Amino acid sequence: MMEYKGYVAKVEFDDDAGVFHGEVLNLRDVITFQGRTVAELRKAFRDSVDDYVDFCAERGEPPEKPYSGHFVVRVDPSLHKAISTHARLADKSLNAWLQEVLRDRVR
Repeated sequence: MMEYKGYVAKVEFDDDAGVFHGEVLNLRDVITFQGRTVAELRKAFRDSVDDYVDFCAERGEPPEKPYSGHFVVRVDPSLHKAISTHARLADKSLNAWLQEVLRDRVR
């Protein structure tokens, strides 16, 4: 994983071609990059993001934000009840409780 200006990319290595290639995640627009070394890969990632931001500016459009901070999760009603109960027992809103649980999980 790589991050630059809030954009997060997944990187893979193609052993046959001897090249790293990556793609920025969670955008409708496609931003890809590649390099033969880690240094080349980092530079290509930054250049690709900068090119994307510049291209959007030239078109008079804001670049797509990678993350808005909002997402919808659909769960079974019994799970909804259980997490709501846990949140109330912790004297927290459902959002605050879930944010804490998720933050602890991804650390």
